Amino acid sequence: MKLLIYSHFFAPSVGGVETIVRSLAEGLIEHKDAHGRQEFEVTVATQTAASPAGDQAFAFRVIRQPRAAALWRLIRRCDVVHLAGPAVLPMALAALARKPFVVEHHGYQSICLNGLLVHQPDGATCPGHFQARHYSECLSCERAATGRNGLLALVRTIIRNRLVRRAKANIAVSVHVERRVALPNSKIIYHGIDPAAPAPESAASGRVCFAYVGRFVPEKGIEVLLKAAAAIRKQRSDFAVKLIGDGPERRKLEELIVRHNLQDTVAITGFLVGHALQEALRDVSVVVMPSVWEETAGLSAIEQMMRGRLVIASQAGGLAEVLGDAGLTFALGSSEELSRCMLEVLDQPSLVESLGRQAGLRAQQLFQRSRMIAEHAALYRQLVR
Repeated sequence: MKLLIYSHFFAPSVGGVETIVRSLAEGLIEHKDAHGRQEFEVTVATQTAASPAGDQAFAFRVIRQPRAAALWRLIRRCDVVHLAGPAVLPMALAALARKPFVVEHHGYQSICLNGLLVHQPDGATCPGHFQARHYSECLSCERAATGRNGLLALVRTIIRNRLVRRAKANIAVSVHVERRVALPNSKIIYHGIDPAAPAPESAASGRVCFAYVGRFVPEKGIEVLLKAAAAIRKQRSDFAVKLIGDGPERRKLEELIVRHNLQDTVAITGFLVGHALQEALRDVSVVVMPSVWEETAGLSAIEQMMRGRLVIASQAGGLAEVLGDAGLTFALGSSEELSRCMLEVLDQPSLVESLGRQAGLRAQQLFQRSRMIAEHAALYRQLVR
């Protein structure tokens, strides 16, 4: 079966969508049919430019920055089109070519102009203005966020929403996403990752180390974590915080660290991958995910759970769903509740092991990569039949 996967962002760009798309493509290339033969011929199309090293590391074909004519030819030649997000042009071309296409929803672009369901300028969770056709609210939100009138973005979102309703399947990465986007032909397929080695035991330094891992962007709520750390620091000093990552919010976060006198408590490592990331996590007992938007699934949480690490997360959409009762949660944007969760761990260190073990078991049951690959393969097979 010839499968075209379209992902606007792809390696060498770094992020959850890029990680899942690469994992899916590699898994499908290795997938065998009932006769032991390779079942899928996979091509990935993306608007991301290649790295200087090129694409030799990939076992599948990668087409970079295709123009409309090239994309049309790719779609005509395939059996199924998989879109990692509701991109307008590929959906329109697939519909025109009468090719079955599926859309995997990693965000809320089909029902929100900014794709985050965050209402500006107050930063509150959007109740669903676009779906209720309260377009004036959408336009004012876009103006507050970008300074533009938002009319073009609104028209684009309306077109996107109409096209996505023609998809043969709308893949939601969590029950939360399925309910939020409320699209026809919905199917839930959780993210999956390979089983990981257990996290090494933290060094006996007498301090519990909390960490954030990810991009430094406003919606990730890192400021909430710093406020919680500042509140705890007034009472005790037997903890540390690592911010592992980088992004446009870094300078602001550095200023907050100084303002709250957290220089001896909080360290920023910068962006890390592979062995360097695992080394940075070696002394980490707890990973904190303080998102202030409704995360669709929380791939970082799944990765840490698979390693048997305790996760503290905001009760934000798919993130709380992924974590279940195998960790600690706090109200969206509440530094006070987050500080109480962190203090609970400091007062009861045994939670690191007990809840970490529970998280590992939950991840093994729900988030295996082999299950993710098999469910996608079954869906494509069904569409071709």
